[in-house]
Amino acid sequence: MKRKNNSCLTVMMVAVVLLLMLVLYGTVYPHLSDESSLKADYKLTGKPLYKLDITWPKNPEHFTGQVFGVAVNHVTGVVYVAQRGDNVPKVLVFSTDGDFLQAWNTSTIEMPHGIFLADASLNPSIWITDVGSGPYGHTIKQYTPSGKLLQVLGSAGKSGSGVNPLQFDQPAEIFVHSSGEIYIVDGDGGVNNRLIKLSKDLQLLWMHGEQGSGPAQFFIPHSVAVDSFQRVWVADRGNKRIQVFNTVTGDWLGSWGSCFTEDAPYSVRLTPDQKYFIVAQLNTNQISILEAPPVGVIGQCKVVSVIQLADDIKPHLVDLDLKTGALYVAEIGAQQAQKFTPFNWGSTVSSFL
Repeated sequence: MKRKNNSCLTVMMVAVVLLLMLVLYGTVYPHLSDESSLKADYKLTGKPLYKLDITWPKNPEHFTGQVFGVAVNHVTGVVYVAQRGDNVPKVLVFSTDGDFLQAWNTSTIEMPHGIFLADASLNPSIWITDVGSGPYGHTIKQYTPSGKLLQVLGSAGKSGSGVNPLQFDQPAEIFVHSSGEIYIVDGDGGVNNRLIKLSKDLQLLWMHGEQGSGPAQFFIPHSVAVDSFQRVWVADRGNKRIQVFNTVTGDWLGSWGSCFTEDAPYSVRLTPDQKYFIVAQLNTNQISILEAPPVGVIGQCKVVSVIQLADDIKPHLVDLDLKTGALYVAEIGAQQAQKFTPFNWGSTVSSFL
């Protein structure tokens, strides 16, 4: 009798595992109550890498504008959310657990676009690109974690293409490397289409600034990230591709376009283990996870997983928690930021057995 019971238990365990594999590696449609439908209406295709954390944030009513960007401090467990709108705080601050911490009371931000958390361990600061056309626009600004303005890059209120002094025209995003070197994509619809690298002391090191569709040319460069292998990755939105450059020389290394025939890449960010790129595609309302190539290889892009969001969510830019791997998505259409946590295959299987 004991042997028979053990056999039955084994059969049941195998059946549960097979059922779980069928669900997870096919298409997953999570649905919850009607009041959570905006957050829960999504599906996963391909390899299951992320799942929605419907508990974050705990008080979503603090979102009062169009959410354009998000940045995470993995050391302090703080999330900064940039939003636009009349008479709304331009930056909201949450904990990674979902608690609302504060809203920045500053008038120095007009229309935030990109937001980046630099030097999380030693001296954290928040960089924001401002595409406004008023007296504070066309600039990139550095703030303390509490919202105190530290410095301004560019000519406030004046668009331009100069490099000495440095000028911008609707700068899209900034990436500050751990070395202190700065990468900027300048041209969210303005006259500039530039990738700029600055030294730690803000001296121009190299730049690509020609509009077009050829190698090292851009049409609305929208997002930028640097990997661990001296490569700069740029979401070249208007050309529906990602371009790759050497961080030291600025040399063009290649491009990816085959993954973006339906919609352009709006964001480019790497997972903490450097295995995947997270790419938001606004018009198709999806987050594509791409396999990162090994050092010395660019090759062709490969989509391994897709988070398909509901219609009109409009994911714009993303960031990742470098400690936990959690993914945060800024959504213009839904006027919210959402958190997705890495899928743990082992713990999920064990919870079903």
